[in-house]
Amino acid sequence: MNSELWIQGLVAMCIGMGTVLSFLCLMIFAMLIMSAIVKKLNQIFPEAIPQVAGAKKTTASNDEEIAVAILSAMFRK
Repeated sequence: MNSELWIQGLVAMCIGMGTVLSFLCLMIFAMLIMSAIVKKLNQIFPEAIPQVAGAKKTTASNDEEIAVAILSAMFRK
């Protein structure tokens, strides 16, 4: 009697885990397909990048500003 309950429990566990695993695999497959479709659509219909009037152009020579920010953060403690 006790062994029958164990077997039924194991069967139910295997069915449940198999169902979840198959659903997750199906969902990953669907997401991969949708990602490929979106990439193709993005190549066909690219998104326009809005230009902001009077935007400040950043340069790579802002090391001094970064150093000042680090020092102020260190002394704030």
